[in-house]
Amino acid sequence: MLSVSEWADSQRRLDSRSSSEPGRWYTSRAEYQRGIMDACSDASIPEVVVMAGAQLGKTEVILNIIGYYIDNDPSPILVLQPTVDMAQAFSKDRVTAGLLESTPCLREKVKSARSRDSGNTTLHKTFPGGALTMVGANSPAGLASRPIRAVLCDEVDRFPASAGNEGDPVQLARKRTATFWNRKIIMVSTPTNKNASRIEDAYEKSDQRKYYVPCKHCTEGQTLKWSNVQWEEDQPETAKYLCDNCDALWSEADRMWSIRNGQWIALKPFKGVAGFSISGIYSPWTPLADGVRDFLSVKKNPEQLRVWTNTYLGETWEDSGERLDETELAERREDMPFLPDEVLLITAGVDVQDNRLEIETIGWGKDDESYVLDIDILYGDPSTAKLWADLDTILLRQYETAGGRKVAIRGACVDSGGHFTNSVYQYCKRNYGRRIFAIKGVGGEGKPIAGRPSQNNVGKCPLFGVGVNTVKDLVFGRLKIREEGPGYIHFSNRLTDDFFKQLTAEKKVIRFHKGFSRGEYIKVHTRNEALDCMVYAVAAYAILNVNINALAIKIERERDVKPVVVDKSVNKHPVLARNKPRQGGFVNSWR
Repeated sequence: MLSVSEWADSQRRLDSRSSSEPGRWYTSRAEYQRGIMDACSDASIPEVVVMAGAQLGKTEVILNIIGYYIDNDPSPILVLQPTVDMAQAFSKDRVTAGLLESTPCLREKVKSARSRDSGNTTLHKTFPGGALTMVGANSPAGLASRPIRAVLCDEVDRFPASAGNEGDPVQLARKRTATFWNRKIIMVSTPTNKNASRIEDAYEKSDQRKYYVPCKHCTEGQTLKWSNVQWEEDQPETAKYLCDNCDALWSEADRMWSIRNGQWIALKPFKGVAGFSISGIYSPWTPLADGVRDFLSVKKNPEQLRVWTNTYLGETWEDSGERLDETELAERREDMPFLPDEVLLITAGVDVQDNRLEIETIGWGKDDESYVLDIDILYGDPSTAKLWADLDTILLRQYETAGGRKVAIRGACVDSGGHFTNSVYQYCKRNYGRRIFAIKGVGGEGKPIAGRPSQNNVGKCPLFGVGVNTVKDLVFGRLKIREEGPGYIHFSNRLTDDFFKQLTAEKKVIRFHKGFSRGEYIKVHTRNEALDCMVYAVAAYAILNVNINALAIKIERERDVKPVVVDKSVNKHPVLARNKPRQGGFVNSWR
C-alpha cells in the first residue's frame, strides 16, 4: 500500500486559489513533511502529534492525509477544528477548493455539495467506503457518538476545555475510534503557553522526534536553533545560520540543502505515539531574514514576542508569573493638562457596583499605544434613572488637545454581570447607536476578546461576550512594555495610587482541572475595579474594530489641508460642490 507522501507525489494537485505554488505536489519541496505524512499511514503508529510553527505546510499535510484516506484507504474520517465557523471555512476554502476540486482522482469520488443527488453538505462529504465529517470542538452535537477510524485534530491549543458540558473534545473524539483496530489519531497545532498547551503535553508523552539536518561544510547533523541565527545589528538581510560543529555560516542555499537532506530522529523510545516538533527556521518559504525582521519588530513587546515564539519558533511561552509592580507603574504617570496630541479616539469601560458606577477612559493612538486618562466614580443607586443620566454626562464629555482638536468617547462597554442587569440592558439598548455596549465576561482560555452580540436575553439588548482572560493577557503583556511605542500604556497624573493597586490586584496562576492545566487569574487584593474597567475599555476598542493607523493618516491629512480663500470680487458666481457618496467604515464616519 502507498504511503501518504507517495500518494501525494503521484496524485495531489495544488490549486491557485489556495496555494502560492499551484500545480503538482512535491514532498521534496519541504522534505521534513515526508516523515510526518508517512507516520500517518504506518499501521504500527496509532497516534501522531505535530507541534510546529507557522509557514511549515501543516494544513497541506492534513489535506494530503485526507486525500490519501479518501482515495487509497477509504474510512470514516473526522476533522476537528476549534469552532464550527472554522470548520466551515476549512471545508470551503481548503478541502473543497484546495483538495477535492483540484485533485482529479478525488473529484471523481466526492460529488460537489451543489450536486442535487450528492447527499453532501459543507461539513459532511461521502465517498465510496467512507465519509469525511468536519466539526467544531465547541459543538457537543458534532461529537455525538458515531464510529470514526481516523481523527484529525487541527490547532488543538485553541480548543475549548469542554465541548459544552460534555467534556474534553479531544477525549470525546478519541472514544469514537474505539471500535477500530487500525484507528489513527492525529493532533496538529501551534503551541501556546507553557503548562497550558495541549500539543506540548501530547508531544512530551511521545517519542519526541526532532528534524536533524547535515551541515554542507562538515556534514555534522544538528537541529536548527534560534540562538545560532546570526546577523549584523539592525540588518536582518544579513542573516545566516551558524553551524554547531564547524562554525561555518550558512547561506540561504546552504540552509535549503540541509533541509532537503535532513531526517527525523526520536529522542525517546516509541510507546505508541510518534511526536514531531519543528520550527519556522526550517521553512523553505520563509527566509531567515524574514524571521529576524519579525523578531526585531516584536522583541521589546512581550505580548507580540509571545505570539512570535509560538508561531515562528513553534515553542510554548513561559510567563514569569510574577505580579506586576504597582509602584513601578505609578512612577510612569505623566502630566496631561491637555489630551495628548497622539490620541485619535477614546473608549471607556464602566463597572457597575451596588452603590456606584466606576468609569475608566482610555485614549488610543497609532499602533495601539494607549493613554489612561481618567477614573470617575459616580455614587448612587444603579436602579435609578439619575445615576445613568450622570453617566451620560461622563460619556458625552469631550477632551481637547493643546492645538484645540476635540476628541469624544466613541465607544464604551458596561458590565451587565452584577445585580443590576436589567438597568444595564435598558441603558445600553437605548444608547446602542452611540456605541455603548452591554457586555458579559466569558471565562476560559482562548476566548475571543469580543464575540458576536446576542439578543437572547430578557431585555432583547445586544449583549457581547468578552473573553476576560484573553483581554487580561493582552493588558498584562502591554503593562510590561517599558519603552514608549507600539502597545505601550501611558498614565495620567490624575490617577491615584489606589488606581495602580487595583490595576495590579490579580495575577495569573496555572491550575489543573481533570488532568488539564489552564491559566486562571486570582485576586491578591480585594478591589480590582481599575483592572476590570480597563478590560471593558479594551473590549470597546476591539468591538469598534477601527483601523487606528488608517485613522491616524486621515487625521494627519486633514491637518495638512489649508483653508481656501475665495476672492468674491472675481468669483461672482460661486460653484457649488457636488455631494460625494459617503464612504463606509468607522475611519470615514468616526466624527
